[in-house]
Order: sequence, then C-alpha cells, then structure tokens
Amino acid sequence: MAKDVPFREVVFFIFFLVLSMVYGEKTSMEFNKLTADEERVIVNKGTEAPFSGKYYKHVESGVYICKRCNSPLYNSEDKFESGCGWPSFDDEIPGAITRIPDADGSRTEIVCSSCKAHLGHVFTGERMTEKNVRHCVNSISLNFSPVSNKEKTETAYFAGGCFWGVEHYFLKENGVLATNVGYMGGHSQNPTYKEVCSGQTGHIETTEVIFDPSKTDFEKLARLFFEIHDPTQIDGQGPDLGNQYKSAIFFLNEKQQVISEKLIKLLEQNGFKPVTILKKADKFWKAEDYHQQYYEHTGKKPYCHSYKKRF
Repeated sequence: MAKDVPFREVVFFIFFLVLSMVYGEKTSMEFNKLTADEERVIVNKGTEAPFSGKYYKHVESGVYICKRCNSPLYNSEDKFESGCGWPSFDDEIPGAITRIPDADGSRTEIVCSSCKAHLGHVFTGERMTEKNVRHCVNSISLNFSPVSNKEKTETAYFAGGCFWGVEHYFLKENGVLATNVGYMGGHSQNPTYKEVCSGQTGHIETTEVIFDPSKTDFEKLARLFFEIHDPTQIDGQGPDLGNQYKSAIFFLNEKQQVISEKLIKLLEQNGFKPVTILKKADKFWKAEDYHQQYYEHTGKKPYCHSYKKRF
C-alpha cells in the first residue's frame, strides 16, 4: 500500500460495498431457517426474557455455535455463572465476535462475525472473572455442539509490511482456518486505516492467523512468515515505507516467544540480519471490511511479497 492510498481507499470501499450487497443477498438464502421468536432476537435485535433460555444453566462441555449460520462462537470452558439471567462468557473464539457500540454509547452490541446475527451485549469492568469481561448472550441465538465435535484452535499475529500480501500467503497454508487483517502495537483506540497510515498511532499492519494445531503449528507458520517477506528491511516492505509496515511478531505466550527467538537466531546463522520486532500481543483492532482478503476478492497478486527460502 503506497502513500497515495486515500484515493484508492475510496474506490475499494465503493467496490466492496457493492460486492457485499450482492454477496449478502446470495448468502442470506443459505442461512438456517428461523422461527418467529428467533427472528425477533437474531434479526431484529430483541432480547429473550431473563432466566428463560435453555443455555442459561447449561454446563455440558463443547462449543456454542451461531443458530443462524453454525459458526463456532464460544467454548464451554469460558462460560460462567454471572447471575444475570442469560448465558455469560468471559472470552470468545478468536475472530468469531464483532463488537458494535450502541449509538448512544451506553452499551456495546455483539454479533456473529460471519452472518451478523444479534447475540447480545458485552460488558467490561464488572470484575466477575479474571478476564473482567462478560458476554451476555441470548440462548435463542445459540445452538450447542458437544465436546466430541469441538474444534480446537490457536492464534498467531504476524506483521510484515502490507497486510494484504501477508494474509494472502497464510490463507493458502494448510491448517489455517481463518485470517483477519488489522492493527496492533499502537497507543490509540479504534484506529482507522487513515490514522494508521499517518504514522501517528504507532500501530503496525498485522495479520491474525487462526489455525488448527492438529494440522500445523506456530513454528511452521512463523517460518513461512520469515520467507514471504524481507525481515531485514527496516520500517517498510518493498515500496511500502513507514512505521506501520514494520516486521514484527506479536507473541501470545512464552512458547511463541521462544520459537520466534530461535528462528531469528537461525536466520542470523544463515547470514541474514533480521530487524523483526518481538513484542507481547496487545489489543488487535480489526481493519475495515474492504481490507479483508483483498487479493482473494480482487484477483490481483501481491506486489511487495514473494516466497524466498531462508531456512
């Protein structure tokens, strides 16, 4: 993404707005059929009566999925008793939930990221659990998949220049279940693309990679990361220059940190001088919709990323 992107941004926004309208009309026919009560809550953003939902006291092990599109939303181990009258969760499956602040700023709505089905609201600062978050969800918005069908996932965050190209390569990798592009490592809240491009927020364009640990692992993905961008280029990637294009791995735990450090040492032994930053992951801010899976939607190919074997 070059510095003259603001004009392109408008063009891409219009393009993807039209695309999403057309695609939305097509996929809406594939959603599960809803009853009148389900539609009142899921589509029209209603609320079921407290203490009435089938999953309020539910304690079986497994995954809670979206009633409208069957996307996995919450793991059972993140469910807790809050006494509020609705199922409560203090965490979500990565990438499954989208937050939408109410117009008056009083609450934050949560919807399924895949189909935008209304789920309920999310609250912070109540100190009910260590994570200090409560997803208050309508039972009627959920179905349940027992533990035998539970899909285990792990997440990694990689930054290597324009997130369009980084995401493109990870999407093709075996074991990767989903990706999102966004911003991490900055100091402002809810950054926009224009704000990040200004260089004033401190954020770096980052790709969130959600993967199946039974089919791949963090080290394999990190090796790929170092081979699809130039980890020796300072503050940029190819023609894209600026702090937002830095090479970085935002690790989620000590294991990811140790593996990243090991790979950097291997690169140094192979004669490279990587400048990749290793930093503890903080808040990931998902980028605007028209940035998601950009090359897959446009049919174009990355102009500043290519594969080069380095290990």
